[in-house]
Amino acid sequence: MIISILCNIAILFVFKYYNFFTTIIIRILSIFHFNIHIQSFNHTLPIGISFYTFEAIAYIIDIYRGDIKAEKNLGKFATFIAFFPQLLAGPIERAKHMLCQFDEKHSFEYEKIKRGLLLILWGLFQKLVVADRLSKLVDTVFAAPNSYKGFEVIIASIFFTFQIYCDFSGYSDMAIGVAGVLGFELSRNFRQPYFSKSIKEFWRRWHITLCSWFKDYLYIPLGGNRCSTIKNYRNIMIVFIVSGLWHGSALNFIVWGTLHGIYQVIEKVLAPLKNRLIERFRIKTETFGYKLMQVLITFALVDFAWIFFKADSFKNAMRFIRNMFYFNPGVFMNGAIFKLGLSYKDFYVAVVGIFVILIGNLLQRKDDLYEKFLNKNMMFRWSTYLIAVMVIIIFGVYGPEYNPSQFIYFHF
Repeated sequence: MIISILCNIAILFVFKYYNFFTTIIIRILSIFHFNIHIQSFNHTLPIGISFYTFEAIAYIIDIYRGDIKAEKNLGKFATFIAFFPQLLAGPIERAKHMLCQFDEKHSFEYEKIKRGLLLILWGLFQKLVVADRLSKLVDTVFAAPNSYKGFEVIIASIFFTFQIYCDFSGYSDMAIGVAGVLGFELSRNFRQPYFSKSIKEFWRRWHITLCSWFKDYLYIPLGGNRCSTIKNYRNIMIVFIVSGLWHGSALNFIVWGTLHGIYQVIEKVLAPLKNRLIERFRIKTETFGYKLMQVLITFALVDFAWIFFKADSFKNAMRFIRNMFYFNPGVFMNGAIFKLGLSYKDFYVAVVGIFVILIGNLLQRKDDLYEKFLNKNMMFRWSTYLIAVMVIIIFGVYGPEYNPSQFIYFHF
């Protein structure tokens, strides 16, 4: 098991982290006046390597634990590892969930195909209409962190918060939809994360399959929460630092992961004080106002951490944060807000798109939106399909503001 895991990690390390760590080694040695040259490794990153490496490691550990039996058919195993709908950006599937599906007989099922096509349509809306449009403003501001201040920076950070969600959730929905059309079932990867009332809840709703992987194959083996308080905090920090490193070989990704680890540790440390204050002042925790406050605080913390994720370096992230604390409400009056990469029309389309996403998430949180929609009469359903297709074509494909961009998680 150890040899198999090390082989998988070694391949990932060479392609993704070799240059990062050799640069660190060279800089550390230069402090002590040792100047060495280490050959860099400049080859194209294999498609989906971060995702299928984790799938392979989970497969190995599951066999070792006796949770599954080794697959004797190389073709089925290879199909599981390279299953095309989710190869590039997940969801990160488990062998015990997928391998059995390759043994099943798949036939035409109208309901599965209809649900799959609806998911593809919703994913296209998220990606083409919302995420790609938001990316124009986000890329403009983040590319020049010293040129923008105050509300310009705040708006760019909020827009990126929704861009990365729509981009990644859109891909996941399309992957699940494509697999569904073929008769396969993939795991759900998002569950309305921006309505979370704590950072812990956020990570139960964001990139669910990755969080589940870290929980089962890193957090619990380290001891989880069945250990001393200090060791539990250590385990949380290790998981999130590794999560940051998994996303990218750069300091800003490590800081992003570390921040989320710190958030969770602080939540645990302050939980007793929070409960005492609630009891002392008789705060009604079931009221809408209290829940909204929790959601807004969580969103603000997540939004702040995303700055490090998006910035191309740690220094630029710090410049971006420093420029946030500048009061310039005039940008809303002098039209400067419409000079950040989006015209005023497309700016408003982007804002409307965000509200559509939030409303859709809110409705889905309370009920199974797909089931309710499919129960509507045929006229309503087909009118909605045609309107959705037209909206995606008009606002997502045509026009001077169309900005097709690669899926963000393709880089990982």
